[in-house]
Amino acid sequence: MKSQDVFLLLKLVALGRHEGTGSGYDYPADDQSVAWSRDIEGGEPVDDPGAGEAPFGRYSARGLARLTGIGKSEVSNVMSRCFFSGLARPGRKGEPPAVNTRALLEFLVYGIRYVFPVRMQETTRGIATCLTAPIFQGKLHSGDAVPVWPYAKGNAAGPAVAPLYKTVPMAVIHDAELYAMLAAVDSIRLGLPRERSLAIAELEKLLRG
Repeated sequence: MKSQDVFLLLKLVALGRHEGTGSGYDYPADDQSVAWSRDIEGGEPVDDPGAGEAPFGRYSARGLARLTGIGKSEVSNVMSRCFFSGLARPGRKGEPPAVNTRALLEFLVYGIRYVFPVRMQETTRGIATCLTAPIFQGKLHSGDAVPVWPYAKGNAAGPAVAPLYKTVPMAVIHDAELYAMLAAVDSIRLGLPRERSLAIAELEKLLRG
């Protein structure tokens, strides 16, 4: 598993919540072999990701690359790994890929802080993350420090936290659901026990609806 796998899975969950496509499920995958399209032409998120596309076009390899900034064939590699591990399954009859939300939540709660640990670094400008992200409206605020993902156009300043993937700051600008999930994940990666408990509760709501 790589950090971009988690990033892309959370984007799939967010898309499903936006569009009501039912792209999540909470039982083991029963078909993990798939041929995934390799027709993407890389790139970073556009100003309005997915604008003008049919909903399922966003779930294509090309569409997911545009929405996340994960380059070219790496989207295909991510999906292949997730299908193999059971964290996702291929869509059926033209449906988008489905995320195993139960398994993903289990990994995020118990494993991610060991597999992808993170430490706060020097103060910089960026986008607020962890419990201080504005998406939580102060409910999870803990102290004065505002951890941020480094981003030159961000409107917050605080100790830097490396995002799960380099394009996270650009991808969350247009997706509040994705922003909330990634900020909660960072709280689990960084937080003390009380902070982690609050973040886990919020993340479970977001993943399981």
